[in-house]
Amino acid sequence: MNDVRQLWTDPALGRFDPLPRILCYDDFNRGLNGYTALVGNYEDTLDTVLPGYRDMNQPMLSNGTHWDTGSHGGYGGTYALKVVTRPRPGAINMALKRLTFRKRCPIRLEAFLTFKPEATELQLSELDVRAFTLVFDIQDEGCRWMPHVRYLNALDGKPQKKWQFKCKTEQAPQIGNSGKTKSHHHFSAEGWQDIPNGSQEICYNEVATKYNWHYFRIDVDLGARRITGLQFNDKVLDTSAVEVMRFDSAWPNLAQLFNICWLVETDTSKRAFLYIDSVLLSGDFEHA
Repeated sequence: MNDVRQLWTDPALGRFDPLPRILCYDDFNRGLNGYTALVGNYEDTLDTVLPGYRDMNQPMLSNGTHWDTGSHGGYGGTYALKVVTRPRPGAINMALKRLTFRKRCPIRLEAFLTFKPEATELQLSELDVRAFTLVFDIQDEGCRWMPHVRYLNALDGKPQKKWQFKCKTEQAPQIGNSGKTKSHHHFSAEGWQDIPNGSQEICYNEVATKYNWHYFRIDVDLGARRITGLQFNDKVLDTSAVEVMRFDSAWPNLAQLFNICWLVETDTSKRAFLYIDSVLLSGDFEHA
């Protein structure tokens, strides 16, 4: 489609602002759309999975059922993708979509999402979710690299309400003896840096079972290996100082890797929920 303005009258796509080529549109009213759990790398035995990955489990489709409201539903239908942590401070869970790229061009990912703690208390509990995170896992001819951004909501019970990035690499030990498999837990709490002027107040509504949908956008230039834009609702952040995590060389068997990874983390002994209503990935092939 050469003129993306034609999308503006489409009830499903008109809420997005895509680049010229739509690559995939994930409406979770139509199923999981390829999103799945992250299984840590292993060889020969599951005991070789790194500890940080052992608690992760399958995302689910949810109609947002709560004890007081019944079914909340999604932004544009009944279902959303729901990512749920274990009820332990610092527990993380992820949903990811495994793709490969066609051109090293500018890409844009947009989504409508929200997050909440499990409503086990009769109060808002707005500091019970620690963070939600978006990570791209990409490999081109030269190296593996990973843009990381997160909204840090709270830490150890104290409000943070700011955007961060991570570029520090973690150790990547070999898994098994074949030389084909490595692993690294790059979602750990260490190494995050604040995005300049990245503070942002968001809408939590007034009780733990009420939520409002938020618009999220991130732009990445695959050729330049950098983040070029970030927006959440009405706030557009300056990403000129944001760096991406990168390794010096490519890893085995990951040619043209392009994974989309959504994470949520809890700050308390209560489960944290990330709901994603829909995701649109677009690109600009003419500027590859």
